[in-house]
Amino acid sequence: MTGVDDTRDSAARQRRGYWLRTLHQWHWISAAVCLVGMLLFAVTGITLNHAARIEATPTVVHINDTLPATLLKALAARTDGNAELPAAVVGWLRDTHGIVAGTREAEWSEDEVYLSMPGPGRDAWLSIQKADGALEYERTERGALAWLNDLHKGRNAGTAWSWFIDVFAVACIVFTLTGLFLLWLHGRQRRATWPLVALGLLIPLLLALLFIH
Repeated sequence: MTGVDDTRDSAARQRRGYWLRTLHQWHWISAAVCLVGMLLFAVTGITLNHAARIEATPTVVHINDTLPATLLKALAARTDGNAELPAAVVGWLRDTHGIVAGTREAEWSEDEVYLSMPGPGRDAWLSIQKADGALEYERTERGALAWLNDLHKGRNAGTAWSWFIDVFAVACIVFTLTGLFLLWLHGRQRRATWPLVALGLLIPLLLALLFIH
């Protein structure tokens, strides 16, 4: 019987060792992937929580001009709906005023072409009157902190950043779950483990129930 018990104990130790190695590996890999992003989201979580106390002076750029007659003709074909600006108009805006319209879709009407160009930490818009080519552009930059806060929220940050947030969130889930299983494996040797885990659950739960109305 002693030999059988020793075999069982040896198999149990091997299984435990396997899971410890596997969980540690996934834990440190997910930690490495999450490290910079978690720091960014933690810092911007604080700045967002105190956004009203952090003052910023917006920088406003205003441009008035007239679209050349040769380019204005390219705007006459469409009178409604949403569509990109003609490539020639996009190129003229970029080369003449540094306005990057890209492939954003503008709102077309009989009298005007209006293009909204928001981005992280900034708002911008462009209006072109189809009758005379009168062009008006305005861009408001709210600073680096607003840029970081908008990245935290995924506001006007584009598809690539949206995918990054999803991948980052999955990595955080892996990091958290592997950490939880490691706590479970080491819990017997560390008596404070589960009381601390319970405290981490109770504090936000009590705050939500008692102080959020």
